[in-house]
Amino acid sequence: MALQFPEGLKRRSFAIASDLRDAGFSVIINGDPCYGACDLALETLAYADVLVHFGHTPLTVHENVIYEPFIMDFEPDVLVNALPLLTGKCIGLVTTAQHAHMVPVLQRFLEERGIVCRVSPGSGRTPLPGQVLGCSYSAAREAGTDEILFVGTGEFHPLGVALATGSRVIAIDPYTGIARPIDANRLLRKRFALIGKAKKASHFGIIASTKCGQARMDLAERLSALHPRAVVITMREVNPDELVNLGFPAYVNTACPRLAYDDQARFPVPVITPQEFEIVCGVRTWDEYTIDEIP
Repeated sequence: MALQFPEGLKRRSFAIASDLRDAGFSVIINGDPCYGACDLALETLAYADVLVHFGHTPLTVHENVIYEPFIMDFEPDVLVNALPLLTGKCIGLVTTAQHAHMVPVLQRFLEERGIVCRVSPGSGRTPLPGQVLGCSYSAAREAGTDEILFVGTGEFHPLGVALATGSRVIAIDPYTGIARPIDANRLLRKRFALIGKAKKASHFGIIASTKCGQARMDLAERLSALHPRAVVITMREVNPDELVNLGFPAYVNTACPRLAYDDQARFPVPVITPQEFEIVCGVRTWDEYTIDEIP
């Protein structure tokens, strides 16, 4: 069998591989970068009967691929730190795959304190109740509330929830206990400035990923038709060095949506989202700005 780990779990790969070998399995480890279930190392199936993908829930069903999610517990009473920031008595509750198993416990904790929680059932790219991904915020939208509590670490997911829903978002880190309201306006100002720079580009590279869960070639081709000097570029790994080598003055990213938002500071030129490119081309207005998601 072949084993694939995301970056945060790679250091556990030897221990897991050793246990499986002791149990009688022949094992190889895929050492390439892995950014999610959208990034399956399907090529390893040329050397193994089964690929075991650790750390993520399935986006799609693949023959001979086993998904082994990674779950992380915490004490639910950490949510008391978020209570003073909540302005209503009915909220949406969302989190990431690592904590989605705790949603019923968190929901009960909040409802015992007079907060009604709406949790969307899992579907599509987010199969667990209340689960959001950096490329899918359907669970947040389907909650249908004016206020949403995001439980998890980092800034990207709660910012995405805010942009995808327009709701007031409170984020709480379950390990530090720090709770804070999310202000997406600063990110929007940066994105609007980037769109302004992109409008000055003489031509565009439309990046289309070849990764199984990120491939949006139909979208890339549709976008290339919006501009007379835009061409589709297929890539597996989107990194600054390759963009420099290609030499385009601006790029449109249809691969993992996080690339345009999280990695912009690393890129030498503007890398904008499909929706931002539509603003550049005049087929979408500034007021119609929305975050990029993969359906």
